Amino acid sequence: MTTKEKAERALAGKALDGVLGYINRDRRNNLLKLVDVAEKIAGDMFAPESYAGARELIREQDGKWIGYVDRILDELDPQVIRMTALNLGYQAAYLGTKTIREKRAEHQCNIPWLILMDPTSACNMHCTGCWAAEYGHKLNLTLEEMDSIVTQGKELGIYFYMFTGGEPLVRKADLIRLCERHPECAFHAFTNGTLIDDAFCAEMRRVGNFSVSVSLEGFEAENDARRGAGNFRAVMDAMARMKRHGLLFGASICYTRQNIDAVTSDAFLDQIVDAGCRFAWYFHYMPVGSEAAVELLPTPEQREYMYHRVREIRGRSGGKPIFTMDFQNDGEFTGGCIAGGRNFLHINAGGDVEPCVFVHYSSANIREVSLLEALKQPLFMAYRDGQPFNGNHLRPCPMLENPEHLLRMVQKTGAHSTDLQSPEAVEDLCGKCRAYAEGWRPVAERLWQENPHYVERYENYKKVYTQAKSEE
Repeated sequence: MTTKEKAERALAGKALDGVLGYINRDRRNNLLKLVDVAEKIAGDMFAPESYAGARELIREQDGKWIGYVDRILDELDPQVIRMTALNLGYQAAYLGTKTIREKRAEHQCNIPWLILMDPTSACNMHCTGCWAAEYGHKLNLTLEEMDSIVTQGKELGIYFYMFTGGEPLVRKADLIRLCERHPECAFHAFTNGTLIDDAFCAEMRRVGNFSVSVSLEGFEAENDARRGAGNFRAVMDAMARMKRHGLLFGASICYTRQNIDAVTSDAFLDQIVDAGCRFAWYFHYMPVGSEAAVELLPTPEQREYMYHRVREIRGRSGGKPIFTMDFQNDGEFTGGCIAGGRNFLHINAGGDVEPCVFVHYSSANIREVSLLEALKQPLFMAYRDGQPFNGNHLRPCPMLENPEHLLRMVQKTGAHSTDLQSPEAVEDLCGKCRAYAEGWRPVAERLWQENPHYVERYENYKKVYTQAKSEE
């Protein structure tokens, strides 16, 4: 960060400390002051109705979401609250977003808001239908390589980093070192939870800038059928530990044809909320890898149910006090596909820079090129040119719902399969998605027409800057 940016962060931290120091004396008024601080700093980066909506929720007596905030303030460790607000709120959402927009204009390519990377391909489990199980167990990004990725990322305005795998907590000591080296960044791991002990919880609490999402596939029977006997109990024990330590964590849920009813049921959600989960990522099953279980793909009827159910769960009233996200069905809020560096990218344990955690094709390796050069690789530029891949944002993905797009991009750019164990031809991957895409198409079109939807202001940056240059 520049000297000016460091000074601004210090001022933001001081203002946050002032609010948090008095938060319990007059919680509602101090929360309103926090919104005032955010608006003063961020200004017109966010729409006026965003600030107005936050104030309205705070003033709402016995409201679902103010109750959610109360529980966070009552149950999370103060260091975790402070670092989360400062790093995700100020550093990533404000300073990072502002810098990223400038860098997109400067470099004429997508610059992501977050980076996913695999510290290791190793995992202590082998779950049915898991794409990571295809990767093998011998590759790692070194601590210095991950440190270099974060250092390069910060220069572009990227302050949020996620870890997938493999099982990232196989490398938990190195991940804590990364948190120490980059205290202004937020780090998050998707984990099976079996390596979370009290000692690691204490380390997470100490650094304050590391959180996790623990994988669950339903109740004990559904979960252990895919993830192995005893896993459900181990996950619930890990959640109990993290809750006792005042940590921020959520659930990562892959929904399939077999478990969709269980993982969206009131009883399941009540269980993970009681366990301390503050959010849940719902991931649509993807048929990635030569051993993918295509029969696990949800039916069109099940996906339509999921569209409505996720909105019900996180509604302003009713539902459950947990924030849920479903990227396949939330495309209206993101302007469609967010991969290819538009909002995120994936770096596997072999160093290959991929457009998506589910799209294992690339022509750039972080050990051979810089992060910026990887963002300018032909496949990523093809993503940038083509996004959004569909005007109906309930069909956002160039693989699952529009397989002809991924097929064309990979063939045109010469990107190669980066699967670390069993390379998969793009023709085979897209072929597995074709029937699903055709089945979902009419349902998606009907939902898009029948239901009011919010269309995120989408900017294809190549088109924006080409037009601006032509007008000069």
